[in-house]
Formats: sequence, C-alpha cells, structure tokens
Amino acid sequence: QVQLVESGGGLVQAGDSLRLSCVASGRTFSNYRMGWFRQAPGKEREFVATISRGGGVSYYADSLKGRFTISRDDAKNTVYLQMNSLKPEDTGVYQCAARAENYASRGPSGYGYWGQGTQVTVSS
Repeated sequence: QVQLVESGGGLVQAGDSLRLSCVASGRTFSNYRMGWFRQAPGKEREFVATISRGGGVSYYADSLKGRFTISRDDAKNTVYLQMNSLKPEDTGVYQCAARAENYASRGPSGYGYWGQGTQVTVSS
C-alpha cells in the first residue's frame, strides 16, 4: 500500500502561482511513477501531468504545457506540482496518484493509489 497526502492548495487570484506537494508513505516512493489529476465541479477527473521514476521524463496535458511543472524529490518521498499564471478554469480538486508501472499513463485507471486531494480555487 502507498499512502498519499496532498497539500498546498488554497484560494488565489488569477495570475498567481501555487505549488502543490504530495507526500508518499508505506512503500518505496522511487519505485512509482507519479501523476497529478484534477476535477472541477460537475466535470470528470482530468489528467494534469505525470513524471517517471527518477524524474527524467514528464508529460503534461497539452493545455497546461508551459504553465505547470511536475517534479519529484525521492529523498523526501514527495512529488510537486508548480502552477503558474493560474486561471479561473484551473479551479478544482487536485489529486496525486501513484503507478507501479513506469510507462506513462494519462488515464486515471492506470493509477492504483490516490490521495484525498487538495482544493485549488482561482478567482478572477
């Protein structure tokens, strides 16, 4: 089992930045590919970004490239999501997820472990 706990969400204004953190426990963090997903009210969960074991390769949702950056610190068992130039449409619950396989997956079903999420609200 892998336990994931997100933090760093909050209420910000459009144009602001936030950095989300997700701390893992229970298993060897470096053995897992990590991902971030988000869900806005009334919408389906959507892929944000994923990062490989070791952090060498990352992928992003096309609409978020250039504004969001995923990174990981295996020494701290933590994956981060740096979000810049936030927009009201970025509002939602952000969840991190862990995947045992290292090949990339953009679908939620590809991840076996999930955090409870952290709320991000961007006001206009």
